[in-house]
Amino acid sequence: MDKAIIEKIRPNLEKSIEHFKEELNQLRTGRASTALVENLPVDYYGAKAPLKQVASLSTPEPRLILISPWDKDNLISIEKAIKESQLNLQPSNDGQVIRINLPQLTEERRKDLIKVLNQKAEEAKISVRKIREEVWEEIQEMEKSGKISEDDKFSGKESLQAVIDEYNGKIQNIRDVKEKDVMTI
Repeated sequence: MDKAIIEKIRPNLEKSIEHFKEELNQLRTGRASTALVENLPVDYYGAKAPLKQVASLSTPEPRLILISPWDKDNLISIEKAIKESQLNLQPSNDGQVIRINLPQLTEERRKDLIKVLNQKAEEAKISVRKIREEVWEEIQEMEKSGKISEDDKFSGKESLQAVIDEYNGKIQNIRDVKEKDVMTI
């Protein structure tokens, strides 16, 4: 069985993991994180640009995000982008910087976040399963066309499943770390 078939899926599996991590960065936990807002699209002189390209972002306190725009003329468009986002954040503009105070999460909100977290983890696992199905079909076609034997097909299936299990384990670990982060008061 040609291991190259199974190894060629690793980059796609890594992309699934990276996408999952990016999705989780947008989940608000009890602590402030610039990842929460850094990719918000901001109207920047007629074009859309991620917030991290038009301002300096920092977290000087555990529940405060500080946004210092490179150009003070952009304060209003940054504030507007934050208010229009689905993050439910209330920015405070003092004419120099924008401050975002993150309120303490309630127990109910934490439980809701865990539900969203589980949903995102399941989406990542579905993406991994789709990749597995595509490769499994390819292995079956190779056996039908006589390129590999039936024994090679089954050893290929075992090798494929081992790789898939490895990536599902990574997704679960990332999920568990994020859950702990959400539940930490």
